[in-house]
Amino acid sequence: MFKPHVTVACLVQAEGELLVVEEQINGRATWNQPAGHLEADETLLAAAQRELFEETGIASSMDYFLGVQQWIAPDNTPFVRFLFGLDLAEKQVTTPQDSDIDCCWWLPPAQILAADNLRSPLVAESVRLWQQGARYPLHLINPYNWPIHEGARHTDA
Repeated sequence: MFKPHVTVACLVQAEGELLVVEEQINGRATWNQPAGHLEADETLLAAAQRELFEETGIASSMDYFLGVQQWIAPDNTPFVRFLFGLDLAEKQVTTPQDSDIDCCWWLPPAQILAADNLRSPLVAESVRLWQQGARYPLHLINPYNWPIHEGARHTDA
């Protein structure tokens, strides 16, 4: 049965630089946008905000939607990734809450695009989408008839 992994990612910009997280994958330091899997009873926006906080310590709402990306990893795992954007007035100090994240870096877009240690090709593709000026309103991904019940995570962002 086909079951793609649904993930979210946050492209965070401040002062012309982009935020990447560094983590060890198969013994190699790799860079990614703050990103992770959608969890049960969670909206896409709530997942993006949670992942941003867990991986960087930054508590913020997303500003816009950049798009949906589809990718099949080398191990044939299919991914559908929802990419969000956040523009900060200035670079913030990061404090990763997730023990899998070694550190965070604020880097010029060109340095990310030239890197050979990206977690996936979606990292560079996300930078290119951002550079092209794609910015969509968040209401495009509002959940339909989201169940509000005790324990459900919900955001009005």
